[in-house]
Amino acid sequence: MRHLKHTAKLGRTSEHRNAMLANLVCSLIKHKRVTTTLAKAKAARPVAEKIVTLGKRGTLQARRLVNARLRAHGPTVQLTKDERRKWRQNEDVLRILFEEIAPAFKERNGGYTRIVKMDQRPGDAAQRAILEWVDYTPPAPAPAESAPAEEAKPGEAKPAESKPTETKSAETKPAETKTGKK
Repeated sequence: MRHLKHTAKLGRTSEHRNAMLANLVCSLIKHKRVTTTLAKAKAARPVAEKIVTLGKRGTLQARRLVNARLRAHGPTVQLTKDERRKWRQNEDVLRILFEEIAPAFKERNGGYTRIVKMDQRPGDAAQRAILEWVDYTPPAPAPAESAPAEEAKPGEAKPAESKPTETKSAETKPAETKTGKK
């Protein structure tokens, strides 16, 4: 009898189940939303919650525990400097968790994920669900980096934009005066 055994087996061995849940949580961290079956979403939810709680600690030990649980590794091939920067920005699960997701949930005490039920899958009629972060807003980019780039581009475009604006206002003023005279 399985009394007091609450682990969902999902028809897999323990190693396969742990690897699948780690991959599911990694995908959730990267993409912020994952569509899967309801049973897998319910099994992955506690793993994701515990990972975010570790991420909120922000210590080296917490980072090592998350790395061990999610089996997160670096890129498998040699990358150039630009490719490594892009990989770190988009694919590095530890960086995304510790620098984006955990700070967004700093004031929240648990309940970081939401499960939204969907329709049944056509092939096997499995109940589908969306696993996503609750109230996640990505951190705003640093204004020092984006401000000079934005100022240079609009500076070139402003004179071109201001001329049509002036002509429109000049065109509307005579039209108003003509209607006003009549």
